[in-house]
Amino acid sequence: MGKYFGTDGFRGRANETLTAIHAFRIGRFLGRYFSKGRTERARILVGKDTRRSSYMLEYSLAAGATASGADVFLLHVTTTPSVSYLTRTEGFDCGVMISASHNPFGDNGVKLFGANGEKMEEGVVRLLEDFLDGGALPLATGADIGRTVDYVAGRNRYLAYLLALPRVSFRGMRVGLDCANGSAFSIARAVFDALGATVSVIGAEPDGFNINAGCGSTHPEALRRLVAERSLDAGFAFDGDADRCVCVDEKGRLLDGDAILYLAARDLRARGELDGGGIVATRMSNLGLEQSLAREGITVRYADVGDRFVYEEMLRAGYLLGGESSGHIVFRKYAATGDGVLTALKVMEMLVGSKCPLSLLAEGYHKLPQSVRSVRASGERVLSDPRVKRAAEEAEALLSGGRVLLRASGTEPVVRVLAEGEDAAACEAAADLLENALKAAGEEM
Repeated sequence: MGKYFGTDGFRGRANETLTAIHAFRIGRFLGRYFSKGRTERARILVGKDTRRSSYMLEYSLAAGATASGADVFLLHVTTTPSVSYLTRTEGFDCGVMISASHNPFGDNGVKLFGANGEKMEEGVVRLLEDFLDGGALPLATGADIGRTVDYVAGRNRYLAYLLALPRVSFRGMRVGLDCANGSAFSIARAVFDALGATVSVIGAEPDGFNINAGCGSTHPEALRRLVAERSLDAGFAFDGDADRCVCVDEKGRLLDGDAILYLAARDLRARGELDGGGIVATRMSNLGLEQSLAREGITVRYADVGDRFVYEEMLRAGYLLGGESSGHIVFRKYAATGDGVLTALKVMEMLVGSKCPLSLLAEGYHKLPQSVRSVRASGERVLSDPRVKRAAEEAEALLSGGRVLLRASGTEPVVRVLAEGEDAAACEAAADLLENALKAAGEEM
């Protein structure tokens, strides 16, 4: 990871660690970098989520890019995958999404995409980081100054793309959606309505402050209740920028990203579309995923955490499916990044085509007991503390053949804790041990 940009862009507290000045300078760099040595103007696509601070960062970045001579096309509130898709299909030089994904409203972030719709090349990001630390660039003047364009038409093109994907109608299906008071609020219902589903929606009243607040993929409890109380066929919860999706079956039980990977891998293989005979997951995925798919003759390769790394490993392996337990699912035939709404559509397609309940489709997936936690700590520094290392050894002994994983988050100032094994109580005890050690080490730093 660089000084500013981590596994999922530049993320931090709005106007503290990520300021309007940062956004202006990011725009200045992108506008100049993609305009230099060309006769035509650079074209930059910008989207944002529903956070109050997204307006500030959107217009600051646009001001910087136009000051460097680029034209900026504003999608306004939209999803991260829509920016990726439109950057690739509409001939933009790069795409920018202003969002802190699943983080609380006080955080924000900047995600960058190259012209191919994939995460921007590391070499370009490193040059950008050097510029943020004090570089200088000439300003465009006169007729070379860029402009902003209201690009609502782009959102409509993305909607049309999503609507064309399912091979079946959803008529007669009862579906619940939790839009996390984020980007999906203006897209998800429109898609499911148009495909014929009867839709119940929560988390679709953003006010700038309630994004991810007790809702969405990180808090699916309300969706589980909704599905159970209204006897719905399925429910889908997205995160703030809608690049994640988790599911709820008709019984109100949660199906996370690993369960979705299991469903999708089996479906693609049945269609003869599982290129390479395997999928890509991450170290945070449940070992039960690998074991369940092995019984189906499907292999699992592992990548570092982050849909960027999942996608890169998919390219290396020639696989078309990959993802994370958090709900980032990449269907490489259709997208270059995780797309929550697309994932929901693919699960619905499986559900309708199978003519059986979602719980029955997923019953072959056997998840090992896990305890997963996020502990506020200073990342890599606490991981090197002897007390934490000793606790990790003791935790592994408690699990008797299970595993523990400690990982500094690339998007938040937290350490992810995972304890996994055959016994749920032992997993909780191991996670308690690790959490206490991390907190003790963090207090002295």
